[in-house]
Amino acid sequence: MRLTEPTDLRSGQPCWPQPGVIGADLLPDRCEIVVVGAGIMGAMLADRLSREGHQVVVLDRRPPAHGSTAASTALVQWAADTPLLHLSQRWGAERAAAIWQRLHRTVNNLAVEIEHSGIDCGWQARSELYLAGNLLDEDALKAEAECRAAAGLPSVFLEAGEVKARFDLPARAALLSQDAFGVDPVALTHGLLERARAAGAAIVHPIEVLGLDQADDGVSLILDGGARLEASQVVLATGYEASRWFLPEAFTLGSSFAIATAPDTPPVWAEGVMLWEASDPYLYARRTDDGRILVGGGDIDSADPHRRDAQLAQKQARLKLDGARLLGVDELQVDCAWAATFGSSPDGLPALGRAAHTQRVWLAHGFGGNGVTFARLGAELLSSALAGRPDEELMLFDPYRFEG
Repeated sequence: MRLTEPTDLRSGQPCWPQPGVIGADLLPDRCEIVVVGAGIMGAMLADRLSREGHQVVVLDRRPPAHGSTAASTALVQWAADTPLLHLSQRWGAERAAAIWQRLHRTVNNLAVEIEHSGIDCGWQARSELYLAGNLLDEDALKAEAECRAAAGLPSVFLEAGEVKARFDLPARAALLSQDAFGVDPVALTHGLLERARAAGAAIVHPIEVLGLDQADDGVSLILDGGARLEASQVVLATGYEASRWFLPEAFTLGSSFAIATAPDTPPVWAEGVMLWEASDPYLYARRTDDGRILVGGGDIDSADPHRRDAQLAQKQARLKLDGARLLGVDELQVDCAWAATFGSSPDGLPALGRAAHTQRVWLAHGFGGNGVTFARLGAELLSSALAGRPDEELMLFDPYRFEG
């Protein structure tokens, strides 16, 4: 078994403009830290680690941002897939609140950095409207609001009439939360990698990592063609092509679907808030920087690309109808539609931490619906650990937390 198996990660046509491919650097013989994966997680890590003075090499079997990142719908939120009420039932109120508080700080840290970075990535400050559904009805939303307020998080409950009057949406109770954002994930990934390169990082692609030889003083990465790269530390940021040598089976794969209208579609609801239904299956919508209406959801529990692709036309039609219902309009005109592999976990949170039975291999897998947020979180937590100053909140996202 190879370190990760190549996977058909997406199909159809995502809505993000495709910038030119980032050029490839020469492969060195050795380095301090190797980041395997050049998607949004790998880019966040490479950028932070290189700017903190580490010698970093990024490896990927594809050009940067050509895997799952290109299919991301990039709602940058601190509210995780699993409601805080439900997370409290799993982990206890104190631990659940600490998790969400950390995610809130992480999103705001990223916002400050992007605003000062000069990276052109369509970054938009938005509020989020979490609409009552079959997962949380109106009464449960009120309880969720109380739970968030107790944790000091910026959410308020709105009655159905308030939602209709303020946002010109069908009347439905909701939670209105601040400090959410939208972004072009491909442009952000490219910008971060270029900044990492300017700080001394090397970006090598396409190149296949076949395996790892571990020793007390380092890790030897076995590459295709018989080459080797010696490193002091390795971070596996391989997205949904996860290494099953290390990642527990609790982290599972499925498929998700999305549609988008053409650019400059006239607004059909007020304030540009991002919309998310508290339902299973979920549905969400947002506007992009170039004026598209993006609608996503319709997940299935299979990551088989043939089964996924066979459902794309049906899912496109379903999202078109459901999106129109969500927004209270007669019809949405679809300009592009796509499907992609998607990862999830029992608590909707990522796998971040040291790989089992290793001292120098780390996992950075953002399984869940907050991929950009989890990428920034991984960069914050793992950069501290690699610098020898571990953050005690890293244990909240331990890859082995479901194993007792």
